[in-house]
Amino acid sequence: MPANTTEVEKKLWESADQLRANSNLKSSEYSVPVLGLIFLRFADQRFTQMERELSANSRVGGRTATFDKIDFQARGVMYLPPEARFSHLLRLPEGENIGRAINDAMKAIEAENDELRDVLPKTYNRLNSDTLIALLKTFSEIPMDMEGDVFGKIYEYFLGKFAMSEGQKGGEFFTPTALVKLIVEIIEPFHGRIFDPACGSGGMFVQSARFVLNHQQNPTDEISIYGQEKTYETVRLCRMNLAVNGLSGDIRQANSYYENVHNCRGRFDFVMANPPFNVDGVDKEKVRDDPRYPFGIPRVDNANYLWIQEFYSALNPHGRAGFVMANSASDARASEMEIRRKLIEAQVVDVMISGSNFFYTVTLPCTLWFFDKGKHNTARRDKVLFIDARHIYKQLDRAHREFTPEQIEFLANIVRLYRDEPIETHNGSTVKIQETFPQGRYADVPGLCKVATLQEIEAQGWSINPGRYVGVAERVADDFDFKVKLEELNEELEVLNVEARELEERISENVAKLLEGEE
Repeated sequence: MPANTTEVEKKLWESADQLRANSNLKSSEYSVPVLGLIFLRFADQRFTQMERELSANSRVGGRTATFDKIDFQARGVMYLPPEARFSHLLRLPEGENIGRAINDAMKAIEAENDELRDVLPKTYNRLNSDTLIALLKTFSEIPMDMEGDVFGKIYEYFLGKFAMSEGQKGGEFFTPTALVKLIVEIIEPFHGRIFDPACGSGGMFVQSARFVLNHQQNPTDEISIYGQEKTYETVRLCRMNLAVNGLSGDIRQANSYYENVHNCRGRFDFVMANPPFNVDGVDKEKVRDDPRYPFGIPRVDNANYLWIQEFYSALNPHGRAGFVMANSASDARASEMEIRRKLIEAQVVDVMISGSNFFYTVTLPCTLWFFDKGKHNTARRDKVLFIDARHIYKQLDRAHREFTPEQIEFLANIVRLYRDEPIETHNGSTVKIQETFPQGRYADVPGLCKVATLQEIEAQGWSINPGRYVGVAERVADDFDFKVKLEELNEELEVLNVEARELEERISENVAKLLEGEE
């Protein structure tokens, strides 16, 4: 048996990807059927375990009682009819139509479990029988006795790998797990309703559940899940992902710009999202009178500040939000700046974290925004914490980066110190925290973090780009790395370009006023 989950994930991916390479299928055609088989293997494992438990606990007079669907579902386990069992599919004779048999298995599961109706893939007839048999054998090697949320992690690993291989489309359904984990650690969804209006494959929900589990609570008892997603294929991925992780939720297909299917104003304790950046073409007439956009409709053809207002509006009076946004939104001018000013003056913007490029599909640095409507009665009400995390990452390969668990914990602990909350050290951030904050309490650190007042933010033209506030750390002379230096210069140039655009706009405005005065 492999030593750990990571080894299992890699082994399974290598086998499945080799099968894809030897077929005529594109990654986008292969991904959903493969994820469906991971789901089926998970369902079979849960069913088999429960069947053994029921049998062990119900021997009467030397005989074992029989069980039906209600016995399994009452214990939170999906019922699998005989034709949907993994062992049945593995035993099918040579020459059998394997694709049709797997399609029938998926239909049978949906017929017995209403929450999965029309969710599972049923396109296995598009794959040849040899490939399907090989995939069934590959996934049958997942150890049945591994503890924890093994299948959820395998499903997540495959989602990420498919996102990398599918290019731009992959970014539509998958947010890098490191970013999701950091968002969850900062908004701390211990209990309540969680909403994601651009939920993709459901990573925000899954990591929220793991956060609750890591704090010794049962996610099923503590959190309720609500999501919207424009593409039905992605809705299905999300529902499968929830099921694989032992979760359920109200996930609906809807266009979040125009449709408020969850009646979300002021309803949610937590909002998390990675919306599509810089979307154009939204019909402003359709949204002009929508109360979810209380600070106005931006004049520019860009939906970033529609999303931002949706997240704000969905929160209840004590709610927290964490979301991914394009860097440009932190400095956007004109009507977008006015919306941002209103948000800042409403004292809900709590933390801003600038990050490196973690996305699989585009080289686009992002910023993490955090709202907290409950901070009005705290010392933080007229302050914002800025963190520059652009130089905190682990390099995966030439094009991809992520946060390590220790780095996630370190960044979340900066926020906890700022909020006067106890820090957490399960993932090894103790030394780094002690070195950075030797007094054991929050303090501004040049190049890393800075707490700014609303007056300071106003003086910066209502910019909430962390680079404006944090400054530059003192650097110790070391070996010159051209690639790292070039990235640093490029990021500094991005800030300077934003400032230059602001100056251009101010000059234009002043010239216009002078010309008006001469008329």
